[in-house]
Amino acid sequence: MPSAPAPAPAPESAPVKQPPAADRVYAHVKQAVLDRRYEGGTLLTEGELAQAVGVSRTPVREALLKLEMEGLLKLYPKKGALVLAVSAQEIADVVETRLLVEEFAVRRAVPAPPALITRLEELLEEQKRRAEVGDLGEVSVTDRCFHAEIVRHAGNQILARLYDQLRDRQLRMGVAVMQAHPDRVAQNITEHDEILERIKAGDAEGAARCVRRHLGRVQALVRGDAR
Repeated sequence: MPSAPAPAPAPESAPVKQPPAADRVYAHVKQAVLDRRYEGGTLLTEGELAQAVGVSRTPVREALLKLEMEGLLKLYPKKGALVLAVSAQEIADVVETRLLVEEFAVRRAVPAPPALITRLEELLEEQKRRAEVGDLGEVSVTDRCFHAEIVRHAGNQILARLYDQLRDRQLRMGVAVMQAHPDRVAQNITEHDEILERIKAGDAEGAARCVRRHLGRVQALVRGDAR
């Protein structure tokens, strides 16, 4: 009997293509700034970043220019890039803008569809898990996502895009406030629970009051009125 044909060799998997070098530097530096691993006032040099990411200096320059345009760094020729500190005024301005957007949005999001309530419950549980292990960067991410989900369900596309422009500032400031006031982590979760309960109850005005109190407490911390 003729022998069975040998099985065809399995196709080789295509190598995973890396993002462009400048994109890798950009992602590395931006995440470190948002997580505050690169604190405000830190001077970053092209050589150190090139070595950390494993690239040449040319893509480092390209990435730093982009980050300067986003307001996270200040470039100094022949010296490097200075990580800009989060100022109390900037935090106050962001909180004020959030108050205007989020009070309106939470009223518009009520009565909430089941999908919104389910998603908010998921984000709240995720925030609790991240808080338990002390991951402030991810706590800040889930905190921001909780509020952004409500804004998105308000149904105003222009408002949602405006809110998205605050994303990086919110993440960085969230970590800064929690590092300065560790008790805010648990308080934020409790206040999110309160907002969610008012949304579930269909109480638009009650939810708006909870949002106002929640953001007002952050504002008070920034001013030094509360601890």
